[in-house]
Amino acid sequence: MRLLAVARLFAEDAGLAHDAADRLAVVVEEWAANVVEHGQAPAGSLIVLRLEQDGSRVCLTFTDAGIAFDPRDAEHGGPNPERGGGAGIALIGAWSEIEDYRRRRGRNRLRLRSRS
Repeated sequence: MRLLAVARLFAEDAGLAHDAADRLAVVVEEWAANVVEHGQAPAGSLIVLRLEQDGSRVCLTFTDAGIAFDPRDAEHGGPNPERGGGAGIALIGAWSEIEDYRRRRGRNRLRLRSRS
């Protein structure tokens, strides 16, 4: 919830259009949800988010202590009607570009840039 609040505050301070702010919030929420649900991070570890404005686009950098996961290699078959979910990676890919992923010192580092 804190990451989502930070994203909303950033969008407001940056003067992002309503649609761009909503897409940013969804990208942040979906990535954080995937880390929490699938990342198997140690209890008490943090997901760190850095947001930067680059003209009309936003750069997002996430770090987390979950298992190694490069979303560029992810198989995503779309929504799962039986349990819900399953569309997060597709939404992230639709609304942002993956600039970089690396694993260093037990942490994932994902850098995204919002699409124009």
